[in-house]
Amino acid sequence: MTDQSKIPGPGRSLFDRDEDVWGADELRPAPVPSELARPVNRQAPKRVEPAVSPLRDLQHAAPAPSSPASSSPAPSSPVSVSAPQVQEAVPADVAPLQLSGHIEPIDREQLQRAGLILPEGQVTGLLEEFRIVKRQVLNSVRKAREAGKGARAQRVLVCSPLPAEGKTFCAANLALAMAAEKDSEVLLVDADFAKPSILSTLGLSSSTGLMDALANPDVRLEDCIIETDIAGLLVLPAGNQTNSDSEFLTSERTAQVLDRLTAGAPNRIVIFDSPPALAASPAAELARHVGQAIVVTRADRTGQSALEDALTLLSACPDIKLLLNAAHFSPSGRRFGTYYGQEA
Repeated sequence: MTDQSKIPGPGRSLFDRDEDVWGADELRPAPVPSELARPVNRQAPKRVEPAVSPLRDLQHAAPAPSSPASSSPAPSSPVSVSAPQVQEAVPADVAPLQLSGHIEPIDREQLQRAGLILPEGQVTGLLEEFRIVKRQVLNSVRKAREAGKGARAQRVLVCSPLPAEGKTFCAANLALAMAAEKDSEVLLVDADFAKPSILSTLGLSSSTGLMDALANPDVRLEDCIIETDIAGLLVLPAGNQTNSDSEFLTSERTAQVLDRLTAGAPNRIVIFDSPPALAASPAAELARHVGQAIVVTRADRTGQSALEDALTLLSACPDIKLLLNAAHFSPSGRRFGTYYGQEA
């Protein structure tokens, strides 16, 4: 009788029979682990100042309430002590700005060509998006002021990891949206000293700015600020270029100049349009002087590694937010502007 033991059974395909003869171990996919490795967190740990209470007083301190948002385990010691709130005092001798009252008009046609918000225009999807952004910023400003952060709470840094990701576009639109607030005004500062673009974006012109005030004590800060015909909007240009912009930002005069921007004006929000964090150092230096930072990421361009490196450089800022730019897809189908008869 013929031996039929090597005849393949039913249901085996040509691929299965080929694998029996030649083998296919090298073509098999790698095994998928049950738990993926956690991503690397490149953000530098924030430094915590030690409590100033004497050691003998810690035995009688009340336990600090636990935060529901924290996922860290409770300490083994039955007594936990919360550090006292640090109040950032503003020097009493800081003189408020005495603006000249000279109004310069902003070119509305230039705003439209740049795709920016038109202050007197109809409600668009772009305006609605930045209304949401500004509300988050103003809420953070209020919480920081209540926490005693002082003038630093009124400063907002807008930057991006790399060039061409839309930071100036977002900074200008945020300032235009915030200028419409009834209880506050906004000062838009061009802090991109190497490649300033705020003046050309708004159709303004000036010769002196922030860097001139930092480099020369004889330059009056009031003479550098432009009062625009948009109610509630002030502009501070970058000023003349220098090869020492980073060194000037680390000097003691920087804190004095920045304190004057909000002296006597508790409702003034200062927005800094800084250079990209991974392309120039001023962004990291300015992060030490602001209460919150908005990192603009472009949906079709910004990579994860670049974003993580930028967050590390900006880690001196206590509150960092991410703003996704050029996103054309909404999982919820959100389309702002159509409710008002105008769609962007």
